[in-house]
Amino acid sequence: MIRLRQVALVASDLASVVGELCERLAVGVCFRDPGVAEFGLHNALMTIGDQFLEVVSPLQPGTTAGRLLERRGGDGGYMAIYEVDDLAARLARIAAHGVRTVWGIDLPDIRTRHLHPRDVGGAIVSLDQPVSSGAWRWGGPDWRAHAETSVVTGIAGVAIGAADPAAMHARWAELGLAHAVRFQPAGARGEGIDELELVAADRRRADVAQQIGGVIVRFV
Repeated sequence: MIRLRQVALVASDLASVVGELCERLAVGVCFRDPGVAEFGLHNALMTIGDQFLEVVSPLQPGTTAGRLLERRGGDGGYMAIYEVDDLAARLARIAAHGVRTVWGIDLPDIRTRHLHPRDVGGAIVSLDQPVSSGAWRWGGPDWRAHAETSVVTGIAGVAIGAADPAAMHARWAELGLAHAVRFQPAGARGEGIDELELVAADRRRADVAQQIGGVIVRFV
């Protein structure tokens, strides 16, 4: 099993982007994870059904997130985080294809590995295996109480801009990662997550699109 469980955006002004997302999507902040300080960041997470939309922002110079803001000229997509139920097997597969991990942690309730974006392409990908399927430590202790679904009911996927969309799709596919993602030609900002697709509660709003936090938020 592999499922897109969380998408992270990066913003220079955390409060502004989080406020706009909360207002337009009728969601609320379920958790601010102090653990991201390890990466020189602060964050906020919002619950969409049992999935999560995260915004991170640098607190100090020299962070990976800060370099991405500079490289792409502003706010945008950052990470695609997948829940899996077979982390060891997946790590063996990606290692066989030359993919490095840049960070990992094994906790009593979840195991996580961040994959090197240069080895995958388009985004930082995280593979996360919670001890109990459906649990999600990163959402905080009471995320289920914040599962707002009046405007959007789930995260359908992301669109990644790529210099060669077919080649990047093939790479993700051989790594077993081509789930809830599509690839399109990169624009002037270069490669990265450019669109976030959310399931509209009101089906009449499908295909409505708006720009928030440097990405196109598209209702499907």
